Amino acid sequence: MHEETVYDALDHADSGEGQWAFGTGFDDPLAGVDTTVPDGIDPVDLGAYCLMLGDDALVYSHRLSEWCSRAPDLEEDIALANTALDLLGQARLLLARAAAADTSVVPELPEGSPVPPEDALAFFREAGEFRNVRLVEPDNGDFAMTIARLLVFSTWRLAIMQRLVDSVDTVLSAIAAKAVKELTYHRDYAGRWFLTLAQGTEESRRRLLAALDAVWPFRGELDLVHDVERTAVEQGFGVDPRAVADEVDVVLEQVLSVSGVERPDKPALVCGVNDPYAVVVPYSKRYVVARAFGSTVPARVAPVVVIDDAAPVTTTGGAPVVNVASAP
Repeated sequence: MHEETVYDALDHADSGEGQWAFGTGFDDPLAGVDTTVPDGIDPVDLGAYCLMLGDDALVYSHRLSEWCSRAPDLEEDIALANTALDLLGQARLLLARAAAADTSVVPELPEGSPVPPEDALAFFREAGEFRNVRLVEPDNGDFAMTIARLLVFSTWRLAIMQRLVDSVDTVLSAIAAKAVKELTYHRDYAGRWFLTLAQGTEESRRRLLAALDAVWPFRGELDLVHDVERTAVEQGFGVDPRAVADEVDVVLEQVLSVSGVERPDKPALVCGVNDPYAVVVPYSKRYVVARAFGSTVPARVAPVVVIDDAAPVTTTGGAPVVNVASAP
C-alpha cells in the first residue's frame, strides 16, 4: 500500500494503531478533555497566551535535543534528552490548547491534511510568527553554557507554572500541574551541576563564569510583561511575570551564593519596542527555526541557510536567506 503522507506511513507501520514511538501516536493530545473555553475568557487571548508558553518550550526543547550523543557522558546525554522530551511534551499540550481555543492560529493546510494542529503550529509557521523569549534561541555553547541557561530558564518557568496551576482555565491548569513536576527536576538538575562546575576545577569554574555572563543579559527580558500576558491576568487564566521576579531572583541568588559565584553585573538586553516577544533578532530566530523545523517539511517555505556570501543564492516562494556568518 502506498501511503500519501509520512503520517500515514508511520501509522501503518504499527498496524494502523497510531502507536509507533514512545507509546504515543498522532491522536489529539487533548482527546477526551473538555476544551470549552470558560466564560469570561476571550478564546483569542487564551490561544495567544498558550502559544507564547508553547513556543518557549518548543524552541528550547530543540536546542537541548542537539546535545543528544554529544554530552560529556552517557548519563548527562540521557538527562538532557529527557529534559528536551519533557519540554517538547509541554509544547505539544500548549500548542494543542492554543489551537483548541482559537483555530485561527493554526496555519492553513490543504483540505484533508492529516497533520494535527499542534504539528501545524510547530512546522508550518514562519520564523517571525514564533513568540518565544530570546533566552531559548542562542546556540548551546559548551556544557557550562547549557547548565547556566537551563538554571535560569527552569527557575523562571517553574515559578510561572506553579501559579498557572490556579488558572481559571482548567486545561491550562492541568498542563501546568504536569509541568511543575518536570521543571522541578530540571531546576534541581541544573542547580546541582552549577555547584559542581563552580567548585570543580579551575577550568570548569572559568567556563561557568563565562557562561553566566553570556546568559545573564537575557534574564531581564523574563520579567517584562507583554500585552497578551496583561490581558491573561485580567481574565484570570495567566500570570504576570513581574509577580514571580523576586522569587526567581531569590532562588538564583541561593544557587549563586552556595556556589561561591557573584551575581553578574551585566545590563539586560532591551527590546526596541518594549515587547518581550518582538522579533528583534530575526537572523538568529530564522536560523533556529530553519534548523529545527524547516528542513524536515519540504512543503514549508523554510528559511534558506547559507554559510557565506561566496555564491549567489536563489530562493523561491519568498523564503528568506539567512547568512550564518552574519547571524548573531
